[in-house]
Amino acid sequence: MISIYSPVPSRLIIGLMISLMLFSMSLEAKEINQDTNEQQAVENYLMGKFNPATHKAFVKIPKRFANRSGYYLRKEAFDAYTKMYDAARKDGVNLVIRSATRNFNYQKSIWERKWRAQKKSRSPKSKALNILSLSSMPGTSRHHWGTEIDLNAFNNTWFESGKGLKLFNWLNENAVKYGFNRPYTKKDAQRPSGYNEEKWHWSYTPLSIPMVRDAKLALKDKKITGFLGSNTAQQIGVVKNYVLGIDKCCL
Repeated sequence: MISIYSPVPSRLIIGLMISLMLFSMSLEAKEINQDTNEQQAVENYLMGKFNPATHKAFVKIPKRFANRSGYYLRKEAFDAYTKMYDAARKDGVNLVIRSATRNFNYQKSIWERKWRAQKKSRSPKSKALNILSLSSMPGTSRHHWGTEIDLNAFNNTWFESGKGLKLFNWLNENAVKYGFNRPYTKKDAQRPSGYNEEKWHWSYTPLSIPMVRDAKLALKDKKITGFLGSNTAQQIGVVKNYVLGIDKCCL
């Protein structure tokens, strides 16, 4: 046994130093792995690489709120929506969810169906831009996040007269009270790129704004892969021009 007052053999000191170094390196490696895993989890979520039906943060939307069963939303977004729905009903406005969460595979099926339907003579970039006039690339859709809803009709003109106009005016006046805003307003100097105006698309911004900030850091065009025409993502700059090409109220 070595007394604390006795000289410590140099071999023992070296051994202790090596042990400490190895322990420190092990901790750093674990921290790096943890950071990498967390970053990958964020990317997977933003790109819709999960099943909302089994994800604990999501709830299934009851049929009475939608045109059909099978839609899912984040719990917080759905709770806010039900309050907005009830308030609208009191004012004689009937909100109907026509689409909600769409994961990567769902979006891929939409994209590839439209890709195959186009003329073979079109260039890949031209095909992609044509689809992007109406639909998102898989991995880039806000509908992956569980914060987005499409309401009542997929036609801007429906919201310009009669019941549609009444509903749109009500939403413009009241939706923000419940946390909902429109990401795809008319294009102008403030929003020169991105999708065309969608009067039916509303986002629960208390959740989606932090996700946009994560997307700025995590999503890269080169990572948008796994579907027909994915090589055009970098040519188009889909993250900058589409994912981030939204109204300032959603940034």
